Amino acid sequence: MKTLFKLVLSLVLLLTLPAAVQAQFTFTTNNGTITITGYIGSGGVVTIPGTIVVNGVSLPVTIIGDSAFSNNSTVTSVAIPNTVTNIGTSTFYMCIYLTSATIGTNVTSIGSSAFDYCLSLTNVVIPNSVTNIGRSAFYSCYRLTSLTIGTNVVSIGNDAFYGCSGLSSVKIPNSVTSLGDEAFTSCLCLTDVTLGTSITNIGFRMFESCPLTSVTFPTNVINIGGSAFYRCGSLSSVTIPDSVTSIGFYAFGNTGLTNAIIGNRVISIDYNAFNGCGNLTSAIIGRSVPSLGANMFYSCSSLKSVYFLGDAPSVGPNVFYGDPNVIVYYMPGTTNWASTLGGAPTMLWNPQAQQVGVRTNSFGFRIIGTPNIPIVVEACTNLTSASWTPLQNCTLTNGALYFSDSRWTNYPARFYRLRSP
Repeated sequence: MKTLFKLVLSLVLLLTLPAAVQAQFTFTTNNGTITITGYIGSGGVVTIPGTIVVNGVSLPVTIIGDSAFSNNSTVTSVAIPNTVTNIGTSTFYMCIYLTSATIGTNVTSIGSSAFDYCLSLTNVVIPNSVTNIGRSAFYSCYRLTSLTIGTNVVSIGNDAFYGCSGLSSVKIPNSVTSLGDEAFTSCLCLTDVTLGTSITNIGFRMFESCPLTSVTFPTNVINIGGSAFYRCGSLSSVTIPDSVTSIGFYAFGNTGLTNAIIGNRVISIDYNAFNGCGNLTSAIIGRSVPSLGANMFYSCSSLKSVYFLGDAPSVGPNVFYGDPNVIVYYMPGTTNWASTLGGAPTMLWNPQAQQVGVRTNSFGFRIIGTPNIPIVVEACTNLTSASWTPLQNCTLTNGALYFSDSRWTNYPARFYRLRSP
């Protein structure tokens, strides 16, 4: 009899459990589906049900509605079921003790400010089903240290991960075509970022104040927005690909750059683009740049060499202000060059190799050109997959120099080139 009583009691508990779970939520119905509109439970670990019984009919939970959990200070963990397709606006806004959120595998959209100011959230996996991450979706989740972005995300909104200062590494998948302004601003531990191949625009203040050590631009990027890398103090080198046509104001201002290469299709460089780069020693500017914005290299006090591959550009005021040692170098065959550019002296950079051959058991050649131009001699052993090694860094003090390589017999083949430092 006791065993039968226990069995009946267990069945009663099983039958009443869903109702108890349902009682934690307020919801509405729409076309046979459920939208969770609020949470009234006791907090702690919360599992949102995949179905809710309404009038004896089990209906799927498909939407976690706007502000459903906002400002809740009791929920520490939430599991969103696979039935859910949409997480609304400000759904978990200011859930300051939420440490864990499991997002179901059929969610396609994460709304604006969905997890905004979830100050204790440490790990987020955005499933492959998600295509859109809304504006400020994870704004100021400053304890977030691990982020996985699903491979079908197309759009990441403005400020999406602004102030996520615990993130050290982010991989943006190739599916992303739209990356909003300030998406990763003030991610103060972010040293490594991989940009997906479909990104065409690096938005305004995208990585401002991030300690990035390097950045590789995908070949589809057209625009680098204003202040995109402003105050990235650990960024030491940048190569801007030929796909890029415009560089915004302060795009690389106050960074740690020591050298910069600007691609051949850039036609617009806005004011202050490299302002305050005190470690910058050299820059190469591509063939298509028609003008330099005001203060472009303002207060780049270590700048010594700027190489122009095209014709002389027009320049705004104070382009080289505070750069006492800078010299502008231009290439043979380019036009409109005067003795100075923006107050900096100009020189023709035209090294040529002559008298190539073997001399006293060394292979060598004579280099001639404009007196006092700087040159680096490099070598490689395979032009198909060239890896160039610097052999000599020199200056044509009197307009001529003899270079020799005593190790040339150590290689089955060796090729040489002259480049700027």
